[in-house]
Amino acid sequence: MTTTPVATVKPPVPPFTDESAALKARLAENAWNTCDPQVVAQGYSIDSVWRNRSVFVTGRAQIVDFLSGKWDREHEYRLIKELWAHSDNRIAVRFAYEYHDDSGQWFRAYGNENWLYDEYGLMTHRHASINDLQIDESERKFFWDRNSPRPADHPSLSDLGL
Repeated sequence: MTTTPVATVKPPVPPFTDESAALKARLAENAWNTCDPQVVAQGYSIDSVWRNRSVFVTGRAQIVDFLSGKWDREHEYRLIKELWAHSDNRIAVRFAYEYHDDSGQWFRAYGNENWLYDEYGLMTHRHASINDLQIDESERKFFWDRNSPRPADHPSLSDLGL
């Protein structure tokens, strides 16, 4: 049982439909593309549990710390998420993001996430499996204003063949 206060609701809430699950994935993508750990953390329950690669995180404070470190290392970050499947209170997405490190080396990270939501629409569990691929800057595919949502007319992962 999560300790979410009743006043905290993050629509859409379960049970998810095809449309609301796709919207939930897009809203998560938009939040992550701000690269603002405080904004992202608001989508998770106070006691949310994560597995991100081999890192285990519990609670919003640790989420903020984790994301602060991530975006200190990953520059020009841009992310696309795509709904893979859903049930009443679970969503699975696949994603890719691009960034470069301090040396200027570009990467595209590919992965899958499994999400579990409480009745308030806050994510209580996030399990992420991610692989990084070095790419040349000329191989980049994600172009839009940094720290902004992906434009509605920007291709999806499927459209890009990813």
